[in-house]
Parts: sequence; C-alpha cells; structure tokens
Amino acid sequence: MDYLDDDHKIDGKCLAVGMIGMEFFYMHKDFYAGQFTKRAIPKSFSLTPRLAAYFISILNKNKGAFKNVLVRNFKNEFNKFKIQLPIKNSEVDFEFMETFIASLEAEKALELETHLVATGLKDYHLTNEEQQVLNDFENDKILFEEFRLGDLFEKKKTKKLPFKAKELSKTPAGKYTLPCLTSSFNNQGLNYFAPKDQATILKNVISIPSNSDIYRAYFQSREFTVLSDAYAIKWIYDDVELSPNQYLFIVPCINKVTDLQIYSYKNKLGGWNVVKNKHIELPVKNKKPDYKAMNLLVSAVQKQAIKDVVLYIDKKQL
Repeated sequence: MDYLDDDHKIDGKCLAVGMIGMEFFYMHKDFYAGQFTKRAIPKSFSLTPRLAAYFISILNKNKGAFKNVLVRNFKNEFNKFKIQLPIKNSEVDFEFMETFIASLEAEKALELETHLVATGLKDYHLTNEEQQVLNDFENDKILFEEFRLGDLFEKKKTKKLPFKAKELSKTPAGKYTLPCLTSSFNNQGLNYFAPKDQATILKNVISIPSNSDIYRAYFQSREFTVLSDAYAIKWIYDDVELSPNQYLFIVPCINKVTDLQIYSYKNKLGGWNVVKNKHIELPVKNKKPDYKAMNLLVSAVQKQAIKDVVLYIDKKQL
C-alpha cells in the first residue's frame, strides 16, 4: 500500500500470513507489515519461489485450523501444526518439490500460450493505427458525445425459467450445462447451470443486474440465459453488429453511470426502465459512434495488458 524507509523493513524470502483471513503468501522482497501479519521464516534451507508455492498450497488448504487462533497464540499453534512433505533418505525432498512445481508451471504455461494463440493475443506489438489512436486518446484528440442508452440498446426478452437458484448446480452436470445469469457480480453473474431445453439462449450481449448491491455491467461473449434479478441488452443503433472489442469498450462507459456508490440493495438503481434513460459518452465521427476508434482502443489496451504475460510465457519456455 505504501513505502517506508529501510529502517523499518522486514527481510523477505519468507512466508507471510494475514491474521484476518489466515491466507499465506510468499514475500520475495523485503517488506513492512503491521501487527496482524506474521512471518514464517525458513530454517536451514532457502525458501525459493517454487518451494514457497509448495508450502503455501498446503498451508492454505489447512488454514481452517488457524481460523479460531488468537493473534497472540498463533506462533505456538503454527509451530505445533504438522504437514506432510515428500522425503528422500529420511530428509525433506526439496529437489522433488522444486521439480514438481516447475512441471506444473510448464503445464500451465503451455495452456496459457495455447489460449493466447487461439484468441490472437500472442502478438502484443501495436500497429500504427493502434498507436495513433492511443496517442489521440491520451492527448484528448478524440471527440466524445453523449448518447441515451435506450437509443443504443434494446432489452432482450427471455423466457422465465422454472427454477430457483438454490435448486440449480453451481457446476456443469448432465444436461445442466447452460450458465444462468443472476444479480451476483462474481464470475460475471454466471454462477448456476440449467438445461438448455426451453431456455432463451443469449450471446454477445451486455448483462446488467437489476436487484443488487453492485450494478456492474459485463460483456457476455458465450452462451447463457437469464435466471433472475438481471437482464441483457443488445446494440441496435445504426443497425450495426458490434464486435466483441466494441462491446468491451462500451461496458465501462455503462458502469461509469450505473456502478456508483449511491446505489445499494436498499437504494436500488432499478431495471431497464430506469437505465435506458442514462447517458453515456462514446467517441464520435461524423456525428455517429466511431466504431473503428472503439475497436482500436480496446485492441491496443489488450495488447498492453497482455504484454507482460506473453513475455512471462516466453521466458518460461526458454
């Protein structure tokens, strides 16, 4: 959260645990922590990032054992706690632990690279057009105008499902494979699964909760249906079919006028009859939304955001 002078720093290359959530972390660099953070310092071995990952996975899996421990008693309870580790010649097999984590990293790196290639995100180099539109945006050279949401979108009609959330599975099972939208902001509101039979299947739309503590819009690029306390809207302006990038550009524009601190479960935002009268700002050209600018801006931001991930994957594969 902040930086202190060297006189107050704590040596890194150790584990740290927050007393509130009992979540363990690896602190590679020197750091400072308050009274509700404790350290676990390695004895007679060096705690590498991979060894730390091995220990953290075990400790966080068993963090329930420390949940009811008072801060002043944590050290004693931690010292008494027993975990299982691989051994070789009656000694902890640190080499196996390093190799095991390295193999998991390689496996996940390959999966991530496959995803980056499939989604076209492997190339993080900006095109001339993307660089130009970024420069124009940063230098306020892009003209923005307000548009009424009800003029841009229509609410999609959906069939009411004969289920309540508590009756549905939170994981795909059998014929229950279609994600269901609710007012939750976890996992973009898709936390239950229903059969596709008789359900209204939606895709490439924006979802908005109508009865929630947080009124956050999301772009839904995959098939889903609406269960309760939420709805979906689709672009209708100019008879243009928006690209995923253009939808992604518009989502934060909507959140800027709906996801506000003034709204809560008690002070509800309301449904589409209220939201459709909200106004958002979009880039314009010739008095119409500048679809090309929206597409290029999101593409450029995605490349900037993914650059470090691509470099990380390339480094892992060396």
